[in-house]
Amino acid sequence: MANHKSALKRHKQNLQRASRNRAARTRVKNAVKEVRAALQSNDKAQAGEALVAATSVLSKAAGKGALHWKKAARKISRLARAVNGLDAAE
Repeated sequence: MANHKSALKRHKQNLQRASRNRAARTRVKNAVKEVRAALQSNDKAQAGEALVAATSVLSKAAGKGALHWKKAARKISRLARAVNGLDAAE
């Protein structure tokens, strides 16, 4: 454990940031799961709505640094391609 006052503060800040980032990444996972579930059920309207919500969640997480911006962009792109592919399949 840290002994200096500044190191104690830094440790506390790191714990808070880790908790905040964990929550953001959990929100991302849940949003992506909703899109994938809609894709599984072939529900185009629900998949589109879930994609909009997931895009927002991913962008916010990337903006706050909880997720790398390129990873967020890749996930958004792949989800959008899958939802658009639902149109072509019908």
